[in-house]
Amino acid sequence: MLIIDRFEGDWAVIEFGKKTFNFPKSLLPKEVKEGDVIVISVSIDRKATTKRERNIKKLADQLFED
Repeated sequence: MLIIDRFEGDWAVIEFGKKTFNFPKSLLPKEVKEGDVIVISVSIDRKATTKRERNIKKLADQLFED
């Protein structure tokens, strides 16, 4: 369970079990408040990952040209 503990500036402090971590407040719904239980979903953007890998390879190829 993820619980909003408090806000510190631009960060939300989130409880996860016996641990806490900071999360950007800007990524949370505007109506979120202390004590709310939240759900965070994570997925991989394969298209963006592939594009990023191509750009990095292109830069490396340019850097290490013969």
